[in-house]
Amino acid sequence: MKVYSKLTLSVLIAASAAMISCSSNDDETPAPVKASIYERLGGTKMVSDPDNSGQMIEQGRLSFRKVVNSTIGLIVADIQSNASGNLQAHFAPLLAETGTTQSTNIAKLSDNLTDFFSFNTGGTNAVNTYSGLSMSAAHDPAKNPRMGTKSSNADYTKFEGYVGAAANANGVASNTELYTDIVAVLESLRTPIVQK
Repeated sequence: MKVYSKLTLSVLIAASAAMISCSSNDDETPAPVKASIYERLGGTKMVSDPDNSGQMIEQGRLSFRKVVNSTIGLIVADIQSNASGNLQAHFAPLLAETGTTQSTNIAKLSDNLTDFFSFNTGGTNAVNTYSGLSMSAAHDPAKNPRMGTKSSNADYTKFEGYVGAAANANGVASNTELYTDIVAVLESLRTPIVQK
């Protein structure tokens, strides 16, 4: 009888523990996993590449490329305006390159930035793996002759504004979680880039 009672007691304790752990887990709904920025920009869905006839591109990468190219366009317009506080000093070495070299280097800048943002926001198929300078070195004219001057907080804020305007122009509204998440990525880069 004693053996039976101990066995019954052990089974009851084990069953109670299982019921307690099950009941507390049943009441809790797991938090949904938020899709990456890359996924929310279209992800790995293959679409026709409007810039390369007959080729396909991931929608997420295409979305980033559009924003990057629009940002570059806004920076060039800023430089050409000769307004005070423009970003010309930063891009002067790149813009001083002439002929086909300039367009090739601007295209390379676009590809590098597209790769960088695609890969670091959830894309797994960046065309090239970045193997260049660190973020800090890339923005230091002493280590990168293609960088005209060091950036201040005001310069970086202006650049961030251009990225925001480019995102808006390409369908990412300012009042969305996606826009806020993109700004958070940019803010995470402020410290290594701002050196003035």
